[in-house]
Amino acid sequence: MSAESGIATFRGLGGLWEGIRVQDVATPEAFARDPDMVLEFYNERRRNVIAAKPNPGHIAISKLEDLFDVVILTQNVDDLHERAGSTHILHLHGELMKARSSSHPDCITTLSGPELNLGDMCEYGSQLRPDIVWFGEAVPMMDSAIDEISQADIVIVVGTSLQVYPAASLLQHIPQGIPIFLIDPNPPVLQLDNLVVLKMGAVEGLANILQRLTSAS
Repeated sequence: MSAESGIATFRGLGGLWEGIRVQDVATPEAFARDPDMVLEFYNERRRNVIAAKPNPGHIAISKLEDLFDVVILTQNVDDLHERAGSTHILHLHGELMKARSSSHPDCITTLSGPELNLGDMCEYGSQLRPDIVWFGEAVPMMDSAIDEISQADIVIVVGTSLQVYPAASLLQHIPQGIPIFLIDPNPPVLQLDNLVVLKMGAVEGLANILQRLTSAS
């Protein structure tokens, strides 16, 4: 979704994981072993996000709110949907521009800039860590996401490898018979009823969807 804003993807050609081991930057064990390296990895991601702007695909989704009750279930950790004007967003894998306490997971603070460093403490005196769901950790928003997608009238899937669980399992909760659109230049193979595959990037694909849905409404 954010690739055309210059945000690196985690998988796929040119993805963020190329040359970077998941175990070194995206696990609780990595943070315990080398917190400085992990914090700097996410500081760099934050600098990238702050410099980026919402692309026309983000804007297209926000415009759909003029006609529909839109809920965004995203694996992206950037804030570009919010900056584009969307108002109902569930971040399954956390939010890059927030930090949370290492000892009290519900103690979350919004960052004012890109830096989160060793020695930055929460109100309980514990080190702050990125508010990111690392590999091996539970996905707190999963139940809410299942509840939302199980009530959907239309589902639009944008640019996902469908390799990361439990997020990929959300497809199993789509109501039977409703329209499903998959937008991806290299789409995964899916066996779903009423599936329309748009083999294109997010910006082009969402412009297509916006035109279809607004002309039909």
